[in-house]
Amino acid sequence: MPLSRRLATGLGAAAATTLAVIAAAPLTVVAAPAPAHAAAARDAASWLADEFTDGSLPGPFGGQDWGLTIDGILAMSATGVATPTRQAATAQVAKHVRSYNSYDDWGIEGFTDGGATAKLLYAASAAGADPTDFGGFDLRAETLSLIAGADAGHQRGRITSRTTADSGPDASNTFDQSFAVLGLARSGDVSPDTVDFLIRQQCAAGGFRLYPDTAEGPSPSCDEQPDATLDVDSTAMAVQALLAAAEDGATGAADAARKGADWLVAQQHTDGSFGGSGPTTGANSNSTGLAGQALAAAGRDAEAARAAGALTALQLTAASGGSAATDAGAIAYNTDGLTTAVATGIADTDRDQWRRATAQALLGLAQVPLGRIGLDPPPTSPEPTPTGTASPTATASPTPTGSPTPTGTATTSPTPSATVTSPSQTPSPTTAAPTTAAPSTTPAAPGLGGLPTTGAAITSYVLIALLLVGGGVVLLVLGRRRAT
Repeated sequence: MPLSRRLATGLGAAAATTLAVIAAAPLTVVAAPAPAHAAAARDAASWLADEFTDGSLPGPFGGQDWGLTIDGILAMSATGVATPTRQAATAQVAKHVRSYNSYDDWGIEGFTDGGATAKLLYAASAAGADPTDFGGFDLRAETLSLIAGADAGHQRGRITSRTTADSGPDASNTFDQSFAVLGLARSGDVSPDTVDFLIRQQCAAGGFRLYPDTAEGPSPSCDEQPDATLDVDSTAMAVQALLAAAEDGATGAADAARKGADWLVAQQHTDGSFGGSGPTTGANSNSTGLAGQALAAAGRDAEAARAAGALTALQLTAASGGSAATDAGAIAYNTDGLTTAVATGIADTDRDQWRRATAQALLGLAQVPLGRIGLDPPPTSPEPTPTGTASPTATASPTPTGSPTPTGTATTSPTPSATVTSPSQTPSPTTAAPTTAAPSTTPAAPGLGGLPTTGAAITSYVLIALLLVGGGVVLLVLGRRRAT
């Protein structure tokens, strides 16, 4: 082959490779959080790691809470702390898939929670495990089987639960749909119908409603529900899911995410905080954490920084923690919770609320988007010494508290969080919990080391520059060859 042809072929291959790398890069460049906020996120995750016992976080009434445990795994992944604890927790979740996304442990067979299944799919993907063989289950196939098809009419693309007469009706919501989009996008690709259904939960104002259903039944879209309540937490989840879908090439996802981010900016309080809807309208760290994370994902750096500032104001430190100084790093749900803890410490009856608040709030400090956890390095290089329980030993038997209950409703005060996979009714236990766990595999832990992410990502620009320089060299060589 002539030299000129070999050079041209090499240049073409280099160009194709460069364009492929550029295409794989995220659409939105996420700036690193301020060093103080990154440090606060690590402190919060380290405190949360200490709350793990035998690879799980407990629920409000004891036993394992698998939804909250997943939130803890995501928190540790986003910050890069307590790797042994995270690995042990991921292995335990893999062993208890059915304890989380079904009511099998309670003797109610045939029910599969769509939101819990989608959240498991996302969590497995974000943890670097194989979502098609997580604890012996193909979570991607299960999630796809729960997506409503063309025969569902305007509900086409909705993540649904497989219900029975004993389980009650399907109560899937926008949190569940967001996890479905995130999980499918992270594990392969996401269907346009699934993205379109999520977009239909957005009202013209830009915010998203939490529930697609009304008293009369499912409504086709947010705008067709006259009294639709727009929700900060749901909007923050949807924005991040749509950004992940946009990277996957989904039509309309980027525009919907931008509108959602605009609406979030308009809801931010003067001190940087956010409130939810319904019983959580007051400023709280759960809503602020999710909203701040979404704003960072959407490139709204100034607003994300203000949200992070509001979160650090709710964080216990060794210097200002008072009676709760030994729990430094934990983040209060609101100012009342912080004041009480400083005065009297964190009571056992309140500790569940602190776990839930901290797990979600620290995401607004770390500012790693849900769509990038496990892909992008945490905003720090050195990893603090793991202090959480690293033992992967399973508890003797699953308990009813490990089921997919709405974890935001079981605490001493309202704390809706990313653990909410379905606000479905919680059945009473009818039989003793089984003592055998589902077949399991131990997922590999993702490599989350590396240098901190700072400033703008310049990889694409460097590659383009190298391509242009390489092309110039080729043209120079070819020109000299012709002259000779």
